[in-house]
Amino acid sequence: MGINDLDTASFIPGLSVDNVIFGFHNNQLKVLLLACKDQKHWMLPGGYVLKTESIDAAAERVLLDRTGLHKVYLQQFSVFGDPKRSSAQLVKGLVKSMDFDETLNQWFLQRFITIGYYALVEFEKVKPIPDPLSLACDWFDIDQLPRLIFDHQAIIEGALIAMRQHLNFQPIGLNLLPSSFPLKSLQLIYETILGKKLDRPNFNRKILSLGILEKKEKQFTGAAHKAPFLYSFRKKEYYKLLKEGIGETF
Repeated sequence: MGINDLDTASFIPGLSVDNVIFGFHNNQLKVLLLACKDQKHWMLPGGYVLKTESIDAAAERVLLDRTGLHKVYLQQFSVFGDPKRSSAQLVKGLVKSMDFDETLNQWFLQRFITIGYYALVEFEKVKPIPDPLSLACDWFDIDQLPRLIFDHQAIIEGALIAMRQHLNFQPIGLNLLPSSFPLKSLQLIYETILGKKLDRPNFNRKILSLGILEKKEKQFTGAAHKAPFLYSFRKKEYYKLLKEGIGETF
């Protein structure tokens, strides 16, 4: 299907979804972005909602269509509807670079309200594939983001705030980390989301007291000095605790 074959009549006018996809690699929280064809901006994997599907289903479909990712944890977190969230000048420049026909030009020039989702994925298992609307699909450190279109910077910031609020009620660490990990990696995720440094002995003591981690005999081979032990989540205990609410642990 070509770009100009998009059937805009099948979508709800003025409504879109944008996915903030987080991964964790080399002790850094990362965001997956798509390169716009104007070669000046990057963007979140976003798209439109079919008249026949739910909002959640639209977020999953858009994620698959735009990046090739599927079966990942998705959490709706906010709605972004500022009338000035995108400028007509920027939109015109973007659609010009896409070489759309006139019908699609008019579709993209309308005002859109977007629903934000964040996705948590295990970095090493993800092989992102850019769609025909994008030049590239790549990861960026959360504190070194490129130039973004519209209000996508604000959407990413909103996702971080939402994760901070959800930290004690959603399986955030479980979805970002591999099956076995050192406690330092889990602590770095908490620090990035909370926006503050945590005392390591205090963090270790509190997280281990929850009973949701299992210590492995194998040690972490990537350490420069004394190798720390690896841990894994006890999923049954973890989900039970999340259902009850961990509380303000850190």
